Amino acid sequence: MRDLALNALDAAARRGVSYADVRAIESRERHVSTKNGKIGHVTSSESRGVGIRVLDHGCWGFAASDDLSAGGIEAAAALAVEIARASSLARKQDIVLAPEEKHEAVWVSPCRLDPFAVSVDRNLQVLLAIDAELRRNPAVTLAEASMEFSRDRQIFVSTLGSAIDQTRTVTGAGFAAFSYRGNEIQKRSYPNSFGGQHQLKGHELVDELGLIENAPRIAEEAVALHSADQCPEGAFDLILDSSQLALQIHESIGHPIELDRVLGSEANYAGMSFLTLDQLGRLRYGSDLVNVVCDGRIEHGPGLGTFAFDDEGVPAQCTDIIRDGRFTGYMTSRETAAAVGESSSNGCMRADGWERIPLIRMTNVSLQPGRQPLEEVFDAGRAIYMETNRSWSIDDKRYNFQFGCEIGWEIRDGKRARMLKNPSYSGISTEFWNACAAIADARHWTLWGVPNCGKGQPEQVMGTGHGASPARFRGVKVGSAYHE
Repeated sequence: MRDLALNALDAAARRGVSYADVRAIESRERHVSTKNGKIGHVTSSESRGVGIRVLDHGCWGFAASDDLSAGGIEAAAALAVEIARASSLARKQDIVLAPEEKHEAVWVSPCRLDPFAVSVDRNLQVLLAIDAELRRNPAVTLAEASMEFSRDRQIFVSTLGSAIDQTRTVTGAGFAAFSYRGNEIQKRSYPNSFGGQHQLKGHELVDELGLIENAPRIAEEAVALHSADQCPEGAFDLILDSSQLALQIHESIGHPIELDRVLGSEANYAGMSFLTLDQLGRLRYGSDLVNVVCDGRIEHGPGLGTFAFDDEGVPAQCTDIIRDGRFTGYMTSRETAAAVGESSSNGCMRADGWERIPLIRMTNVSLQPGRQPLEEVFDAGRAIYMETNRSWSIDDKRYNFQFGCEIGWEIRDGKRARMLKNPSYSGISTEFWNACAAIADARHWTLWGVPNCGKGQPEQVMGTGHGASPARFRGVKVGSAYHE
């Protein structure tokens, strides 16, 4: 793989470009699922290819190939250069890259148990056991369970002299119980919706999640929701569990701070951003309790946005995004850093495989834990508590939003009073974060994986991470998304 990458770099560099980098990647994936006591699907795949990016005549050119012969590499390098030179005919200004050091490194993400050393039969045995526990409740109409595993080894080389070998192993697992009654469908997921929890770990994550142990409770809640009261409408104190708060962070903080969205160079998939450059250092994004970082380092945790170096060969780092409620930073690249007065990139360029050009992508964008015990977060005369995302919607500036959750509870004097079905809430990003009144301490902080973040055209699907503790917000509009 290293020789392959170096050969591709040479093929680009000797065509006289001002800069070139190469990512040679080999990937392996496995997806296993069950549905109502039967195998849902079992798929496995492997891929191997090279992506070549060049800067020539002030413009980018990119080409990729899975033809790894000498002829295939030469053709890809020639195409990348041809694209750059053709693009220069329409350029408005030359692309200038922030300086970066030469880096040589080998890095392997933590993985105690190789997921590909565990047989598919063993995966199915666990999933079918979960399925059986869910369907032990006769009112559960549909039970689904799944596991996903991936391993990517990437060799990055550049004309700066960098040579970086990284291997990342990701595991995800979860399940859901559906209950149909009349015209109503209720669903409960564990440990999160949309495939469960995903982290930069090996198969050990499956054992850590307590899947089988939690199945009876989740089944019972799915059924009980039919008899629960409809979530009331109005302005309430709102308490969100950490998994729902992770998605709130993703949509109302993570996407808006992608600097290419702000500058308008990326708007194809999900629009631009309300965080214009004049707001940096000035905008009151949240209350004094709100502190958010963008952190790709392993020290932050086993997130899907964790790595040693990004896809431009820039080291992973931690950047303050919101400090004591004040907006302080964007996610940048070598190309965009100068637009916000930075002399270097903060390492947020990533691509979905060898066949895609890197874009600014979320690393781990996390709400730092507060200092309040969990009891203080729930210490409200009356509040609505919501868990587990069910639906989301946000405008193309990432400003006005509406979210639905799977389950809610009315909180009276700090205690759960009654279960609520079809809970939802809506608001404006900055107003919502400025209403933050309490954040639970680090004992309740979880780094959640979002494996399905889409961006770009053609679409690239990437994993990101978001850490959060349960938190309380004042005067949020609740209950208008779903009606009986």
